[in-house]
Amino acid sequence: MTFRPLHDRVVIRRAEGDTKSKGGIIIPDTAKEKPQQGEVIAVGPGSRDESGKLIPLDVKAGDTILFGKWSGTEVKIAGEDLLIMNEADVMGIVEKTMATAANVA
Repeated sequence: MTFRPLHDRVVIRRAEGDTKSKGGIIIPDTAKEKPQQGEVIAVGPGSRDESGKLIPLDVKAGDTILFGKWSGTEVKIAGEDLLIMNEADVMGIVEKTMATAANVA
């Protein structure tokens, strides 16, 4: 099944949260705080201005984004838990820099 969001909505796969604390204690699912970062899976075509001109979105599929704690609506599509939210709820795009990539390697 494919899903195509309308207008200025984006579909997001939430990033996985930590399963252990810094001290090594395993955190149960009920006590975990949901991450505020995720990957954009699909985007709508954009919104329209007063004259009817289409304004494209700034985010695209594959972007890693940050969003507000209470942003979006949780849905289950094809057995996967996803979020659908307006582009206005997206705080920013996380860009991987060369320095960050070098530190990981």
